[in-house]
Amino acid sequence: MSVRNRDVLGGKAAIAGIGATEFSKDSGRSELKLAVEAVQAALDDAGLTPADVDGMVTFTMDTNPEITVAQAAGIGDLSFFSRIHYGGGAACATVQQAALAVATGVAEVVVCYRAFNERSGRRFGSGVQQREPSAEGAALGWSLPFGLLTPASWVAMAAQRYLHTYGLTPEAFGHVAVTDRKYAANNPAAYFYEKPITLADHAASRWIVEPLRLLDCCQETDGGQAIVVTTPERARDLRHKPAVITAAAQGAGRKQEAMTSFYRDDLTGLPEMSVVARQLWRTSGLRPEQIDVGILYDHFTPFVLMQLEEFGFCKPGEAAGFVAEERLPINTHGGQLGEAYLHGMNGIAEGVRQVRGTSVNQIAGASNVLVTAGTGVPTSGLILAAGG
Repeated sequence: MSVRNRDVLGGKAAIAGIGATEFSKDSGRSELKLAVEAVQAALDDAGLTPADVDGMVTFTMDTNPEITVAQAAGIGDLSFFSRIHYGGGAACATVQQAALAVATGVAEVVVCYRAFNERSGRRFGSGVQQREPSAEGAALGWSLPFGLLTPASWVAMAAQRYLHTYGLTPEAFGHVAVTDRKYAANNPAAYFYEKPITLADHAASRWIVEPLRLLDCCQETDGGQAIVVTTPERARDLRHKPAVITAAAQGAGRKQEAMTSFYRDDLTGLPEMSVVARQLWRTSGLRPEQIDVGILYDHFTPFVLMQLEEFGFCKPGEAAGFVAEERLPINTHGGQLGEAYLHGMNGIAEGVRQVRGTSVNQIAGASNVLVTAGTGVPTSGLILAAGG
């Protein structure tokens, strides 16, 4: 067996703790305070103390440096610290980095975190306001002058092509929004708690960028989320049943850009997620029919459909029907459309709850959970499983 096909990570690390602040539109406190609250909550959930932590991982976009959060949270020496680029695509990769550190003995207890005032502070949905000279900034010069200024406008290009290719209408996207909000309505932590929607509500919501309506777009949220990764052996002695990291992967496709990969041969799929899918299936030994719950990154509804197709749950163009028929429970916390937009980190927490059996929308017998991170950008994914 080649080194590339040999699974050397699966089962060697587990998530032992999850913690979050409240999800709001105006936190009233600094992003550092949010990060520290989330880290402390995750450690409390695991039954660990700050003194147990020796590693930290976050996003390059996070304004809270690892050493600053460590100091503010009362954490001592660090033997490992790391950051992942590409916005929401970093989410599952932070856990992968933590798992790699734990599996190799570089660290024993690693905390992954993300915190921001994305509603009351910097609003990603407002688009590009200023860009420092860089290769990434230069690439945006091919789209910004023509009015493609926001993430919604970038995704709308691919979404329109998807509808055209498969002969669909924007209602196809509505099934994702309705499903997310159905689950959010049962989740007291969700911003849209007790506020389900219908396909008619989706169709009546205002256009943002055709074919995307308001209800196709995720929220803007203030809040923080943290996740504690350690060895399965140590996790088994802590407060909760561990969520074992069966597989973890990152992926960037050919001709990849950050949400503007318009020069690919085909705009109806997500090659970066295909890279992740191939790795996850290969290293876990699982197949789509063995997944009990899918927590799929949902900054925009069209990319949820494309993810289902890239992972092989259904054929290209068939995902809207797949969702409408509820053939796989997805985003049981309400997703970023219904619960909160935390760059996907709250989705990882929901995957852990499903494995533990503590979700407010618990799926009976859930033992293998797929979690994905941001799409349209270099991305990542996890498969979590119940541990003894």
